[in-house]
Amino acid sequence: MESMKDFLRTLGIEEKNEGTSTGQTFLEGSSENIVSYTPSDGSEIASVSVTTRKQYDEVVTKSEEAFKTWRMMPAPERGEIVRQIGLKLREYKEPLGKLVSYEMGKIYQEGLGEVQEMIDICDFAVGQSRMMYGKTMHSERPQHRMYEQWHPLGPVGVISAFNFPVAVYSWNAMIAAVCGDTVIWKGSEKTPLCGVAVQNITAEVLKENDLPEGIFSLITGAREVGEWLAEDERIPLISATGSIRMGKEVAKTVGARLGKTILELGGNNAIIISKDADLEMTIRAVVFGAVGTAGQRCTSTRRLIIHDSVYDELKERLTTIYENISIGDPLDSGTLVGPLIDKDAVNAMQEALRQVKDEGGSVVCGGDVLENLEGHYVKPAICEVENHYEIVQNETFAPILYMMKYSDLDEAISYHNGVRQGLSSSIFTLNMREAETFLSHRGSDCGIANVNIGTSGAEIGGAFGGEKETGGGRESGSDAWKAYMRRQTNTINWGDELPLAQGIEFDV
Repeated sequence: MESMKDFLRTLGIEEKNEGTSTGQTFLEGSSENIVSYTPSDGSEIASVSVTTRKQYDEVVTKSEEAFKTWRMMPAPERGEIVRQIGLKLREYKEPLGKLVSYEMGKIYQEGLGEVQEMIDICDFAVGQSRMMYGKTMHSERPQHRMYEQWHPLGPVGVISAFNFPVAVYSWNAMIAAVCGDTVIWKGSEKTPLCGVAVQNITAEVLKENDLPEGIFSLITGAREVGEWLAEDERIPLISATGSIRMGKEVAKTVGARLGKTILELGGNNAIIISKDADLEMTIRAVVFGAVGTAGQRCTSTRRLIIHDSVYDELKERLTTIYENISIGDPLDSGTLVGPLIDKDAVNAMQEALRQVKDEGGSVVCGGDVLENLEGHYVKPAICEVENHYEIVQNETFAPILYMMKYSDLDEAISYHNGVRQGLSSSIFTLNMREAETFLSHRGSDCGIANVNIGTSGAEIGGAFGGEKETGGGRESGSDAWKAYMRRQTNTINWGDELPLAQGIEFDV
């Protein structure tokens, strides 16, 4: 399709693309390629070369060199570069949003929303560049001043997943950049073209400002390339988004060299629906949370814990909506649910539904593979289950919604917290006591807890991340910038005596 080639070329995407960049320059030389296919019909889009070990070392060397210059620029000047990146993203919002939709499979509105997240985090980072405050403390020693300050870490590694192929990178990269770090990005091998496109956009800004190579770098490949980053003692921080299995390996490898990690891993997110819930609001939130991005968000709604007095009504109304939801080409304006990322994801969903039945649950509706459509399309499914089922305890990255009943709030919270993951959570209730209980120490154990909004669709202003096997990391807003810097406590003696702390006397 000629129009499709045109929009790809707008982003600098050709039939064959280099996948390794030191910032403004893409490196040639790799003979191995990753072919990117659109999940909408399975057709080939383009190929991207895989980073070699030699290229990887060149990227890290350039990143280390650039750090020496970048860290010495005043933070507001670094913020100005990020501001320009935000402006450039505004120029490319439509084609980049279309690429996200075409390569990943989320609907076009969500693709545009993902690019808007990039723009928003650029705006946030620009403000943060003038607000990386330290503290001053009163010293117990006379004529002494104490304070703390924050310094950049160095080259930071970012490993992102296919489901948010551009936004999660920007959450990390734009904050790290204003902190004075340089960034090496390994995107998902399932969405390599998105990485190339974003690298082309940032390269324009770097060239326009005559900045050195190595500030924003790109590497491409599968697990091996990510392992190079995790093992590399030259990279003080690795921020990794992906599965719990992957996160545990990253934590083990980086921890062995006493490096730092930011981990944002799996979710098994639940909504408690009270007898006092506004059901109209609830249903809208549930449907978006459960079927948005075809259930492939880490914040997707996986479990509904429903008060027994409203259970049957919720079940009936959700079933009706599921049976009529529009599924198809993600670039079609009438589509609400696009395809899964690949055939493996389709198979994983089918296996999960089989396990539901094997463990004693039932499939209320959906779950069918849509063989009449080219691509990896399924009908979102609703299942009746018990919370202790093994399949319910594990996250399936697909549009499967598990329903269960509760009779009192303590029981609901027990179900809610009774999984190994702890990312996003929600309660729908107009009862103030229930809402406050859910947000209290005895309530949700997740990193994100909401009242009367769903589990999905977090804003960039709040720190994003979760507890337990979700990894404990925080990205994006609030004071998440501190993870990309090192804290230093400073004491200055401006007197002519040398008193010791704690009143210790040590006369020589």
